[in-house]
Amino acid sequence: MLFYILRKVIHLEQQNRIFTKRFISLFLTNIAVFLVFYGLTTTLPLYAIGTLGVSEEESGLPVTAFLIAAIIVRPFSGKLLDLYGKKKLLMIALVFYLLCNILYLFVEPFSLLLALRFFQGIWFSIVTTAASSLAADIIPANKKGAGLGYFTMSNNLAIVIGPFISILVVQHYSFDTLFLVLTIIVAIGAVIAATIKTDDLIKPVLTNRRLTFSFHDLFEKKALPVAVLASIIGFSYASVLSFLSLYAENKGLLAAASYFYVVFAAAMLLTRPFTGKIYDTKGPKYVVIPAIFSFALGLVLLGLADDALLFLGSALFIGFGYGTVTTSFQTLAVQSALIERSAYATATYFTFFDLGIALGSYILGIIATAMGYENIFFVAALLLAIVFVLYMIQERAMQKRKTYQ
Repeated sequence: MLFYILRKVIHLEQQNRIFTKRFISLFLTNIAVFLVFYGLTTTLPLYAIGTLGVSEEESGLPVTAFLIAAIIVRPFSGKLLDLYGKKKLLMIALVFYLLCNILYLFVEPFSLLLALRFFQGIWFSIVTTAASSLAADIIPANKKGAGLGYFTMSNNLAIVIGPFISILVVQHYSFDTLFLVLTIIVAIGAVIAATIKTDDLIKPVLTNRRLTFSFHDLFEKKALPVAVLASIIGFSYASVLSFLSLYAENKGLLAAASYFYVVFAAAMLLTRPFTGKIYDTKGPKYVVIPAIFSFALGLVLLGLADDALLFLGSALFIGFGYGTVTTSFQTLAVQSALIERSAYATATYFTFFDLGIALGSYILGIIATAMGYENIFFVAALLLAIVFVLYMIQERAMQKRKTYQ
């Protein structure tokens, strides 16, 4: 009897753990996928201008094309994952994502590069939705804030590793070498993903097993308010994601650009254990509000940066702010829905977030051409003030509903 009780206790403890073998495998797969995403996003504007000879205004189009595809596919991915299985679609999408990386070696005209970016964006959308949804299913219910926070650290690590490796490879070798390195990284991620077991996870109960796409099949209505805020966050972050390397090059700070992401990621990684626990114990507003202000302050400092010290100092505030607010909003989106709707909530969140980045990459590119790169960071900071106001309105509305329940 004692042995049976001990075994039950150990089993329950294992069920309540965040860092299981499959969580770590999913974490590593997600690093590989996002490492390639951030690595290419950072360096393709340089490739487009320096190798393909396009204008600075057009240099943001590879990011826009990639994210337009992700935006188009993302709403459908929740239904597709439920119909065909999250693990199965994860593996299929990883294979095509890998093939796209190989094709960069053979694509030179800018129009073909845009077409390839669009095609890769389709599979990126499915991979990231499947991985995030599986993570939400694997993490214990009482540790969603901390668990999804830790999972998002895979994105944070990729933010630093991807650009850092990519810029160094481009500086010392060539873009072809970069494409080969990134292809190997995705291949490793796909092999790791193949080991993840999902047989015991909750399967959605589908009343309609046909491939139909009503609003309910495309979006999770309860996640929409947070997703709208995420789109503005994405728009603001596009200023850093798409234009940091060009801004740094114009300022003579390209060598410091690689280390920007090191500081950026360090700020996220060092604060993540605390912010996740505060989210779960005290509530989201206690981390969301400081994060919005930190993100805005970092963007202002980046726009003012004339030397490496201020340039890298801005990364501290942006890293904490961006990393915390995006993780918190993603967790809020998932928690707003039933567990069997986690794929739809995840897809809704990323659809709007990707839309914000795509629009930001294009619109901020136009602003940069007309007004200079430093001004796009001030515009992005101003948008975060709007996020703060809208979030406070949502927070008060939520508190009123709880009061009357």
